[in-house]
Amino acid sequence: MLARAEVEKEEMDAKEIARRWPQLRFHNVTVGVLEPASGLLLARSSVQLLVQELVRSGVEYIPLAVENPQGRGRLSEVYGSNGDSISAGTFIFCCGPWLPRIFPALLRDRVFVTRQEIFFLGMPPGSLDFRPPRMPVWLHRTYSDLPYALPDVEGRGFKIAFDRHGEQFDPDTGMRVVPQTSVEHLRSYLREYIPALKDAPVIETRVCQYENTWNGDFLIDQHPEFENVWIAGGGSGHGFKHGPALGEYLSSRILHNGPVEPRFSLAGKQTAQERAVY
Repeated sequence: MLARAEVEKEEMDAKEIARRWPQLRFHNVTVGVLEPASGLLLARSSVQLLVQELVRSGVEYIPLAVENPQGRGRLSEVYGSNGDSISAGTFIFCCGPWLPRIFPALLRDRVFVTRQEIFFLGMPPGSLDFRPPRMPVWLHRTYSDLPYALPDVEGRGFKIAFDRHGEQFDPDTGMRVVPQTSVEHLRSYLREYIPALKDAPVIETRVCQYENTWNGDFLIDQHPEFENVWIAGGGSGHGFKHGPALGEYLSSRILHNGPVEPRFSLAGKQTAQERAVY
C-alpha cells in the first residue's frame, strides 16, 4: 500500500531494529517498516489553531451544546441547551462520540463509543532515549493489544497506549480515572519490550474515547429523514488525520452533488463490531 502511494519506506528485521533503537526489545518481530519522512500531528494544538484561523477569516465560532433535532423533512434551526437557536440552510453534525446521543434512533447501534486509556511515563534522569530523534513514533502491530507510542515532544513524558477497543463508554458521565489493573497490564508489556521503563513513574493518564463504526470506516452521509442534515463521524482519530480530505469530500457532496463513496454510506453500517480498518 505504501509503495502504491509512493511513500518512502524501509524494511528491517528485529536485529536491525535493536541496533538502531536499543531501548526497544522487539525480539519476536519478523519485519518492521520505517517511514523516514513521516511525523506526528498534535491534535489538540492543531484544532485550537484551526479555530483561531477560522475566526480570523470571518467564521463565527459558538461553543454551544445543541438539543436533538426533531421532526423530519427540512430542518430550519437547532436549539441550544441554553435556549438559543441557530438557523442555517445546511447542518453538518460531526460530534464524535456524541453522535449517537444526538441521533439515538439512527446511530445508537451503528456508532460504537469505547473507553481508551493513555499513559505518560517519566523517563530515566538525563536520558534522551525517549525523545526525538532517538525515539520514533511506533505501533507494535503484531502484539495482540496493538500498543503504540509517541516520543516526548511536549515535555509530558513518553506517551503509550493500547489500540484495542475498550469497553462501552459515555463521554459525559464516564469516569476518567485509570484503574490499577490497567497500570499493571502496561507494566507487563514494558518489562518485556521496553525494560528501561518497566519501573518508570506514571506522571499522567488520560481516559478518552474512540467512536467507530462496525468496521472502523467513516460514516459520511445525508440524514435519511432531513434533506439538509449531514452526518460525519465514525472514524475516531482518523477523522482528524484525514480532516482536509474529508472536508473536501463532504463539501463536494453538499455543494456540487459530487460522487458518492459507497463505503461511507449509512446503509452499509452494520450493528455488530468487526474491526477491519486500523
